[in-house]
Amino acid sequence: MPQTAISCMLLRGGTSKGPFFRAEDLPRDAATRDCVLLAALGSPHARQIDGVGGAHPLTSKVGIVDRSDRPGVDLEFLFAQLQPEKSTVDTTPNCGNMLAAVVPFALESGLVRAQGETSTFRVLTLNTGMAADITVQTPGGHVEYEGTARIDGVPGTGAPVDIAFLDTAGSVCASLLPTGRARDTVTVQAEGLASFSLDVTCIDNGMPLVLFRASDMGVSGLESAAELNANASLKRRIEALRLQAAQLMGLGDVSAKNYPKMTLIAPPQHGGAITTRSFIPHVCHDAIGVLAAVTVGTALRLPGTVCEGVARLPADADSSSASCTLSVEHPTGEFSVTLQTDPADPGVVTRAALLRTARLLMRGEVLVPASVWGGA
Repeated sequence: MPQTAISCMLLRGGTSKGPFFRAEDLPRDAATRDCVLLAALGSPHARQIDGVGGAHPLTSKVGIVDRSDRPGVDLEFLFAQLQPEKSTVDTTPNCGNMLAAVVPFALESGLVRAQGETSTFRVLTLNTGMAADITVQTPGGHVEYEGTARIDGVPGTGAPVDIAFLDTAGSVCASLLPTGRARDTVTVQAEGLASFSLDVTCIDNGMPLVLFRASDMGVSGLESAAELNANASLKRRIEALRLQAAQLMGLGDVSAKNYPKMTLIAPPQHGGAITTRSFIPHVCHDAIGVLAAVTVGTALRLPGTVCEGVARLPADADSSSASCTLSVEHPTGEFSVTLQTDPADPGVVTRAALLRTARLLMRGEVLVPASVWGGA
Protein backbone atom coordinates (compact mmCIF):
# COMPACT_ATOMS: atom_id res chain seq x y z
CA MET A 1 0.00 0.00 0.00
CA PRO A 2 1.28 3.50 -0.75
CA GLN A 3 2.07 5.78 2.15
CA THR A 4 -0.22 8.69 3.00
CA ALA A 5 1.24 12.12 2.19
CA ILE A 6 0.14 15.00 4.44
CA SER A 7 0.99 18.63 3.69
CA CYS A 8 2.98 20.25 6.49
CA MET A 9 5.68 22.76 7.28
CA LEU A 10 8.51 22.47 9.78
CA LEU A 11 8.95 25.66 11.78
CA ARG A 12 10.99 26.83 14.73
CA GLY A 13 9.01 28.84 17.21
CA GLY A 14 11.14 30.43 19.93
CA THR A 15 13.28 27.65 21.40
CA SER A 16 11.06 24.82 20.13
CA LYS A 17 10.32 23.37 16.73
CA GLY A 18 8.06 20.87 15.05
CA PRO A 19 5.74 20.21 12.12
CA PHE A 20 2.71 22.44 11.58
CA PHE A 21 -0.46 21.22 9.90
CA ARG A 22 -3.69 22.79 8.74
CA ALA A 23 -6.51 21.22 10.72
CA GLU A 24 -8.31 20.31 7.49
CA ASP A 25 -5.37 18.12 6.41
CA LEU A 26 -5.54 15.84 9.46
CA PRO A 27 -8.14 13.26 10.56
CA ARG A 28 -11.15 14.72 12.34
CA ASP A 29 -11.20 11.83 14.79
CA ALA A 30 -8.82 12.68 17.66
CA ALA A 31 -7.65 9.11 18.21
CA THR A 32 -6.75 8.64 14.54
CA ARG A 33 -5.14 12.08 14.46
CA ASP A 34 -2.94 11.17 17.42
CA CYS A 35 -1.83 7.97 15.70
CA VAL A 36 -0.89 10.04 12.65
CA LEU A 37 1.15 12.46 14.76
CA LEU A 38 2.98 9.64 16.54
CA ALA A 39 3.83 8.06 13.18
CA ALA A 40 4.90 11.39 11.70
CA LEU A 41 7.32 12.15 14.54
CA GLY A 42 8.52 8.59 15.05
CA SER A 43 7.38 8.05 18.63
CA PRO A 44 7.90 5.99 20.66
CA HIS A 45 11.64 5.73 20.04
CA ALA A 46 14.49 7.51 21.82
CA ARG A 47 15.90 8.89 18.56
CA GLN A 48 12.55 9.03 16.73
CA ILE A 49 14.52 7.44 13.91
CA ASP A 50 11.44 6.59 11.84
CA GLY A 51 9.93 10.08 11.87
CA VAL A 52 10.68 13.80 11.81
CA GLY A 53 10.86 14.26 15.60
CA GLY A 54 14.02 15.74 17.08
CA ALA A 55 14.65 13.18 19.87
CA HIS A 56 13.94 15.75 22.61
CA PRO A 57 10.72 17.05 24.20
CA LEU A 58 11.44 20.56 22.83
CA THR A 59 11.57 19.19 19.29
CA SER A 60 8.74 16.68 19.68
CA LYS A 61 5.99 19.26 19.32
CA VAL A 62 3.20 19.75 16.79
CA GLY A 63 1.09 22.74 15.78
CA ILE A 64 -2.38 22.40 14.24
CA VAL A 65 -3.87 25.63 12.90
CA ASP A 66 -7.23 26.64 11.44
CA ARG A 67 -9.20 29.77 10.62
CA SER A 68 -11.66 30.78 13.32
CA ASP A 69 -15.29 31.77 13.00
CA ARG A 70 -15.43 33.04 16.59
CA PRO A 71 -16.05 36.78 16.95
CA GLY A 72 -12.80 38.70 17.38
CA VAL A 73 -10.58 35.66 16.78
CA ASP A 74 -8.61 35.13 13.57
CA LEU A 75 -6.91 31.79 14.09
CA GLU A 76 -7.28 28.72 16.28
CA PHE A 77 -4.22 26.78 17.42
CA LEU A 78 -4.08 23.31 18.89
CA PHE A 79 -0.73 22.40 20.41
CA ALA A 80 0.32 18.77 20.81
CA GLN A 81 3.22 17.67 22.99
CA LEU A 82 4.75 14.30 22.14
CA GLN A 83 7.59 12.49 23.86
CA PRO A 84 10.38 10.58 22.11
CA GLU A 85 10.00 7.38 24.14
CA LYS A 86 6.25 7.45 24.83
CA SER A 87 3.08 6.83 22.82
CA THR A 88 1.42 9.93 24.27
CA VAL A 89 -0.06 12.96 22.53
CA ASP A 90 -0.90 15.61 25.12
CA THR A 91 -3.16 18.46 23.98
CA THR A 92 -3.81 19.73 27.49
CA PRO A 93 -1.01 22.30 28.07
CA ASN A 94 -0.06 25.47 26.20
CA CYS A 95 3.25 26.17 24.46
CA GLY A 96 4.19 29.81 24.05
CA ASN A 97 7.23 29.01 21.94
CA MET A 98 5.31 27.07 19.30
CA LEU A 99 2.68 29.81 19.47
CA ALA A 100 5.28 32.18 18.00
CA ALA A 101 5.22 30.18 14.76
CA VAL A 102 1.43 30.08 14.34
CA VAL A 103 1.02 33.35 12.43
CA PRO A 104 4.04 32.73 10.15
CA PHE A 105 2.59 29.30 9.32
CA ALA A 106 -0.89 30.73 8.72
CA LEU A 107 0.53 33.32 6.34
CA GLU A 108 2.74 30.82 4.54
CA SER A 109 -0.11 28.33 4.13
CA GLY A 110 -2.70 30.88 2.99
CA LEU A 111 -4.96 30.70 6.03
CA VAL A 112 -4.65 34.50 6.41
CA ARG A 113 -3.21 37.36 4.35
CA ALA A 114 -0.66 39.99 5.27
CA GLN A 115 -2.09 43.33 6.41
CA GLY A 116 0.82 45.64 5.55
CA GLU A 117 4.35 46.16 6.82
CA THR A 118 3.29 44.35 9.99
CA SER A 119 0.41 41.96 10.53
CA THR A 120 -1.38 41.31 13.83
CA PHE A 121 -3.78 38.44 14.38
CA ARG A 122 -5.62 37.22 17.45
CA VAL A 123 -4.92 33.55 18.09
CA LEU A 124 -6.98 31.35 20.37
CA THR A 125 -5.12 28.38 21.84
CA LEU A 126 -7.74 25.63 21.97
CA ASN A 127 -5.84 23.65 24.62
CA THR A 128 -6.77 26.08 27.38
CA GLY A 129 -8.85 28.85 25.79
CA MET A 130 -5.98 31.34 26.05
CA ALA A 131 -5.97 34.26 23.59
CA ALA A 132 -2.98 36.26 22.37
CA ASP A 133 -2.37 39.04 19.88
CA ILE A 134 0.63 38.13 17.71
CA THR A 135 2.45 40.60 15.46
CA VAL A 136 4.91 39.62 12.73
CA GLN A 137 6.84 41.60 10.14
CA THR A 138 5.31 41.31 6.63
CA PRO A 139 7.02 43.80 4.27
CA GLY A 140 5.83 43.38 0.70
CA GLY A 141 3.14 40.97 1.87
CA HIS A 142 5.58 38.23 2.86
CA VAL A 143 6.75 36.98 6.26
CA GLU A 144 10.14 38.43 7.18
CA TYR A 145 12.39 36.04 9.09
CA GLU A 146 15.65 37.97 9.10
CA GLY A 147 16.22 40.74 11.61
CA THR A 148 18.13 41.91 14.66
CA ALA A 149 16.01 40.41 17.44
CA ARG A 150 17.92 37.96 19.62
CA ILE A 151 16.57 35.42 22.08
CA ASP A 152 18.68 33.23 24.31
CA GLY A 153 18.64 29.58 23.35
CA VAL A 154 18.60 30.29 19.59
CA PRO A 155 21.76 31.11 17.61
CA GLY A 156 21.92 34.31 15.59
CA THR A 157 19.15 36.88 15.21
CA GLY A 158 15.79 37.10 13.49
CA ALA A 159 12.74 39.23 12.89
CA PRO A 160 10.77 39.91 16.07
CA VAL A 161 7.52 38.12 16.82
CA ASP A 162 5.63 40.13 19.44
CA ILE A 163 3.21 38.17 21.61
CA ALA A 164 0.73 39.82 23.97
CA PHE A 165 -1.09 37.29 26.14
CA LEU A 166 -4.45 38.57 27.30
CA ASP A 167 -5.86 36.52 30.19
CA THR A 168 -3.73 33.57 31.26
CA ALA A 169 -4.64 32.99 34.92
CA GLY A 170 -5.80 29.44 35.62
CA SER A 171 -4.99 28.10 32.15
CA VAL A 172 -5.24 24.46 33.24
CA CYS A 173 -5.94 24.74 36.97
CA ALA A 174 -9.08 26.29 38.41
CA SER A 175 -7.33 29.54 39.34
CA LEU A 176 -4.02 31.41 39.49
CA LEU A 177 -3.24 29.92 42.90
CA PRO A 178 -4.99 26.55 42.73
CA THR A 179 -4.37 25.67 46.39
CA GLY A 180 -5.70 29.06 47.48
CA ARG A 181 -2.32 29.94 48.99
CA ALA A 182 0.88 31.55 47.76
CA ARG A 183 2.94 28.99 49.67
CA ASP A 184 2.35 25.42 50.79
CA THR A 185 4.46 23.00 52.79
CA VAL A 186 4.43 19.58 51.18
CA THR A 187 5.60 16.40 52.86
CA VAL A 188 6.57 13.87 50.21
CA GLN A 189 6.34 10.18 50.87
CA ALA A 190 7.06 7.75 48.05
CA GLU A 191 8.19 4.17 47.77
CA GLY A 192 11.98 3.90 47.70
CA LEU A 193 12.51 7.49 48.90
CA ALA A 194 13.17 8.93 52.34
CA SER A 195 10.34 11.23 53.39
CA PHE A 196 11.07 14.95 52.98
CA SER A 197 9.25 18.27 53.39
CA LEU A 198 9.69 21.57 51.60
CA ASP A 199 7.87 24.80 50.78
CA VAL A 200 6.43 25.22 47.30
CA THR A 201 4.36 27.72 45.34
CA CYS A 202 1.73 26.14 43.10
CA ILE A 203 0.74 28.63 40.42
CA ASP A 204 -0.79 28.72 36.93
CA ASN A 205 -0.61 31.87 34.83
CA GLY A 206 -0.44 30.24 31.43
CA MET A 207 1.40 27.10 32.58
CA PRO A 208 0.90 25.10 35.80
CA LEU A 209 4.14 25.30 37.77
CA VAL A 210 5.47 24.08 41.08
CA LEU A 211 8.19 26.47 42.27
CA PHE A 212 10.64 25.46 45.00
CA ARG A 213 14.07 26.52 46.18
CA ALA A 214 16.92 24.57 44.63
CA SER A 215 18.72 24.58 47.98
CA ASP A 216 15.82 22.64 49.54
CA MET A 217 16.63 19.84 47.08
CA GLY A 218 20.33 19.87 47.89
CA VAL A 219 21.49 21.59 44.70
CA SER A 220 22.54 25.16 43.94
CA GLY A 221 20.21 25.81 41.03
CA LEU A 222 23.21 26.98 39.00
CA GLU A 223 24.02 23.55 37.54
CA SER A 224 23.82 23.00 33.80
CA ALA A 225 20.83 21.19 32.35
CA ALA A 226 23.07 18.21 31.58
CA GLU A 227 24.26 18.01 35.19
CA LEU A 228 20.71 18.06 36.53
CA ASN A 229 19.53 15.50 33.97
CA ALA A 230 22.32 13.19 35.12
CA ASN A 231 21.21 13.49 38.77
CA ALA A 232 18.90 10.47 38.98
CA SER A 233 18.26 10.87 42.71
CA LEU A 234 17.18 14.49 42.27
CA LYS A 235 14.86 13.59 39.41
CA ARG A 236 13.18 10.86 41.47
CA ARG A 237 12.50 13.31 44.28
CA ILE A 238 11.22 15.97 41.88
CA GLU A 239 8.84 13.49 40.25
CA ALA A 240 7.53 12.35 43.64
CA LEU A 241 6.96 16.00 44.56
CA ARG A 242 5.24 16.65 41.22
CA LEU A 243 2.77 13.82 41.67
CA GLN A 244 1.87 14.96 45.17
CA ALA A 245 1.68 18.69 44.36
CA ALA A 246 -0.58 17.96 41.39
CA GLN A 247 -3.16 16.53 43.78
CA LEU A 248 -3.08 19.76 45.79
CA MET A 249 -3.55 21.71 42.55
CA GLY A 250 -6.67 19.74 41.64
CA LEU A 251 -4.97 18.12 38.65
CA GLY A 252 -5.42 14.53 39.78
CA ASP A 253 -3.09 11.80 38.59
CA VAL A 254 -0.52 13.45 36.28
CA SER A 255 1.81 10.47 35.92
CA ALA A 256 1.05 10.44 32.19
CA LYS A 257 0.79 14.23 31.82
CA ASN A 258 3.41 16.85 30.90
CA TYR A 259 2.33 19.23 33.67
CA PRO A 260 2.79 20.69 36.16
CA LYS A 261 6.28 21.80 35.20
CA MET A 262 8.77 21.68 38.07
CA THR A 263 10.90 24.79 38.51
CA LEU A 264 13.89 25.14 40.83
CA ILE A 265 14.68 28.72 41.81
CA ALA A 266 17.88 30.32 43.08
CA PRO A 267 19.27 33.87 43.44
CA PRO A 268 20.07 35.56 40.10
CA GLN A 269 23.67 35.60 38.92
CA HIS A 270 23.62 37.93 35.90
CA GLY A 271 21.53 40.95 36.84
CA GLY A 272 18.13 39.31 36.42
CA ALA A 273 15.36 38.84 38.97
CA ILE A 274 15.75 35.11 39.62
CA THR A 275 17.56 31.99 38.39
CA THR A 276 15.48 29.02 37.20
CA ARG A 277 15.97 25.40 36.23
CA SER A 278 12.76 24.08 34.70
CA PHE A 279 11.82 20.41 34.23
CA ILE A 280 9.32 19.67 31.43
CA PRO A 281 8.50 17.63 33.45
CA HIS A 282 11.22 14.95 33.56
CA VAL A 283 13.92 16.61 31.46
CA CYS A 284 15.65 19.83 32.51
CA HIS A 285 14.93 22.54 29.92
CA ASP A 286 17.97 24.14 28.27
CA ALA A 287 16.13 27.45 28.67
CA ILE A 288 12.59 28.04 30.00
CA GLY A 289 9.23 27.91 28.29
CA VAL A 290 7.44 31.13 27.35
CA LEU A 291 4.43 30.58 29.59
CA ALA A 292 6.60 29.15 32.34
CA ALA A 293 8.54 32.44 32.30
CA VAL A 294 5.25 34.37 32.47
CA THR A 295 4.15 32.27 35.43
CA VAL A 296 7.50 32.67 37.23
CA GLY A 297 7.29 36.43 36.66
CA THR A 298 3.81 36.44 38.16
CA ALA A 299 5.04 34.59 41.24
CA LEU A 300 7.76 37.22 41.64
CA ARG A 301 5.08 39.91 41.91
CA LEU A 302 2.87 38.07 44.39
CA PRO A 303 3.54 38.43 48.12
CA GLY A 304 4.26 35.33 50.15
CA THR A 305 5.62 33.00 47.45
CA VAL A 306 8.80 30.94 47.77
CA CYS A 307 10.49 33.60 45.61
CA GLU A 308 10.68 35.94 48.61
CA GLY A 309 14.21 36.07 49.96
CA VAL A 310 15.58 34.55 46.75
CA ALA A 311 14.62 37.04 44.04
CA ARG A 312 16.15 40.47 43.44
CA LEU A 313 13.47 42.64 41.94
CA PRO A 314 13.92 45.88 39.98
CA ALA A 315 12.60 49.10 41.44
CA ASP A 316 9.49 49.11 39.21
CA ALA A 317 8.37 45.66 40.36
CA ASP A 318 6.74 46.60 43.68
CA SER A 319 3.08 45.66 44.04
CA SER A 320 1.90 49.25 43.48
CA SER A 321 3.41 49.42 39.97
CA ALA A 322 0.99 48.71 37.09
CA SER A 323 3.71 47.46 34.74
CA CYS A 324 7.20 46.07 35.07
CA THR A 325 9.72 44.02 33.11
CA LEU A 326 11.31 41.04 34.83
CA SER A 327 14.32 39.05 33.66
CA VAL A 328 14.10 35.32 34.38
CA GLU A 329 17.52 33.67 34.12
CA HIS A 330 17.85 30.11 32.79
CA PRO A 331 20.70 27.74 31.79
CA THR A 332 21.40 29.42 28.44
CA GLY A 333 20.58 33.06 29.16
CA GLU A 334 17.56 35.02 30.26
CA PHE A 335 13.92 35.62 29.33
CA SER A 336 12.38 39.07 29.82
CA VAL A 337 8.64 39.37 30.28
CA THR A 338 6.61 42.58 30.76
CA LEU A 339 3.65 42.20 33.08
CA GLN A 340 0.73 44.58 33.47
CA THR A 341 -1.44 44.23 36.54
CA ASP A 342 -4.91 45.37 37.50
CA PRO A 343 -4.59 48.67 39.43
CA ALA A 344 -7.43 47.55 41.69
CA ASP A 345 -5.83 44.18 42.38
CA PRO A 346 -2.03 43.97 41.87
CA GLY A 347 -2.26 40.18 42.13
CA VAL A 348 -4.14 39.99 38.82
CA VAL A 349 -1.96 40.07 35.70
CA THR A 350 -4.03 41.47 32.82
CA ARG A 351 -1.41 41.34 30.07
CA ALA A 352 1.95 39.66 29.54
CA ALA A 353 4.07 40.82 26.61
CA LEU A 354 7.25 39.23 25.29
CA LEU A 355 9.38 38.86 22.20
CA ARG A 356 10.20 35.68 20.30
CA THR A 357 11.54 34.82 16.86
CA ALA A 358 10.45 32.13 14.43
CA ARG A 359 11.61 30.65 11.14
CA LEU A 360 10.20 28.43 8.43
CA LEU A 361 12.63 25.52 8.06
CA MET A 362 11.00 23.23 5.52
CA ARG A 363 7.78 22.82 3.57
CA GLY A 364 6.39 19.76 1.86
CA GLU A 365 4.69 16.52 2.88
CA VAL A 366 5.24 14.14 5.72
CA LEU A 367 4.55 10.48 4.95
CA VAL A 368 2.83 8.06 7.32
CA PRO A 369 2.02 4.39 6.74
CA ALA A 370 -1.32 3.86 5.02
CA SER A 371 -2.12 1.36 7.76
CA VAL A 372 -2.15 4.28 10.23
CA TRP A 373 -4.38 6.49 8.06
CA GLY A 374 -5.46 6.15 4.48
CA GLY A 375 -6.01 9.88 4.00
CA ALA A 376 -9.10 12.01 3.56
